[in-house]
Amino acid sequence: MHDFTTINIREYLNNPNDDEIGENALLQILSDYSCELNSDVERFLKEQSIEFSKKHQSVTYLVFSNEDAELLGYFTLTIKPITIKCDNIKSKTILKKIARVSDCREDDDTYSLSAYLIAQLGKNYANHNDKRITGKQLLGLAINQIKDLQYLIGGIIMFLEAEKKPELINFYKDNGFVEFDTRETTSTISEQHTLIQLLKVIK
Repeated sequence: MHDFTTINIREYLNNPNDDEIGENALLQILSDYSCELNSDVERFLKEQSIEFSKKHQSVTYLVFSNEDAELLGYFTLTIKPITIKCDNIKSKTILKKIARVSDCREDDDTYSLSAYLIAQLGKNYANHNDKRITGKQLLGLAINQIKDLQYLIGGIIMFLEAEKKPELINFYKDNGFVEFDTRETTSTISEQHTLIQLLKVIK
């Protein structure tokens, strides 16, 4: 992880009038980002990430190469409530840990709790920068940031939502995430589709 530097975009937003490290500099950095595999990931970074950070809806982190300060990717974090159906979690160990922070509702056999959401995760495909960081490394940086937050405020669950693609789902499962539900998108920008929800216990 020492080959990369992770910067909270609020570092730029806190200096709005500084041409070198202010919002204009941030906009220039974001303009060089490209994600050919997922237009929603690119659109969020360029069109929504700044506003979401200003409104405290989420925080976006940029990942740069320590070698030449090239933007290699980004991830966005926030906290959201989730509902977990007990029958959807096969691991008794995970259920026991969830039960420490939430009571099971007897009427529908579910747990409700707040969790860290990895809302966006994407490599930068401009200038072949995607070849300079692996998906596992980028995800690892997001997880490490969540662990830093856990140290400060607690929490035991992180989760994310992924498109229904076997290679993508298998990638997250290989990195310790387990499926717990699905969600239908409601975006007016892109076509409605199903997202697979996966969670991981923070150790």
